[in-house]
Amino acid sequence: MNICMAHRGWSGKAPENTLAAIRLALSEPGITAMEIDVQLSRDGVPVLIHDFTLERTTTGSGLVMDHTLEELRALDAGSWFGEEFSNERIPTLEEALLAVKGRLTLNIELKATSDMYPGIAEKVLELLEKHDMKQEVYITSFDHDLIRQVRQLDQEVVTGLIVLGRPVLMLEQMEEAGATILSMGYPYLTRELALAAMEKGYKVIAWTLDDPHDIRTVMSWHADMQICTNHPDRMLGLM
Repeated sequence: MNICMAHRGWSGKAPENTLAAIRLALSEPGITAMEIDVQLSRDGVPVLIHDFTLERTTTGSGLVMDHTLEELRALDAGSWFGEEFSNERIPTLEEALLAVKGRLTLNIELKATSDMYPGIAEKVLELLEKHDMKQEVYITSFDHDLIRQVRQLDQEVVTGLIVLGRPVLMLEQMEEAGATILSMGYPYLTRELALAAMEKGYKVIAWTLDDPHDIRTVMSWHADMQICTNHPDRMLGLM
């Protein structure tokens, strides 16, 4: 059965990467997976935010990495979406893990490059170990070297490559990185590539689909397609 993955929580109805968006996604039984974005605060705490800068989704400014957790937590991370969310703060990864534990699969995207946030892989893996959640997550990234590093640190955790474009030798890159998830931007993903990846035992995520016609198309490719969407209700209405 197709997997409905809420993008940054239910980001069509609540501010992305907040506990409000996470709770909304958890309230819908048809949502069986969720994607979140993780970076590090200046003092090395994994936090949920997509952009490398603060301006778009918070009342702060400058780089995420230049602010301590205390400074990040003081920011309003919800008003940009709607005044009713003015009390939302940037959550820590640990808060997100505690919220979703035992309830759905969590796709943790490491927004960093390995040299931008030294130690990010270790810190995320430590939290998964602490809360016994290695079997409940995927760790994915655009930085394929970082994913290779995750695999070297821990063979148990499922890892994936995020791709925007259509590189040559894509499946060979998957094998080289030790990844078993292919997460590809929908405009570049073809039915043929998706099926070839699945034949090799890989899972395939298409992102980010919000148009019902596109969602229906990708759902038709294979029953195991995973679809990442800002509007899970649109996908669930087709299932």
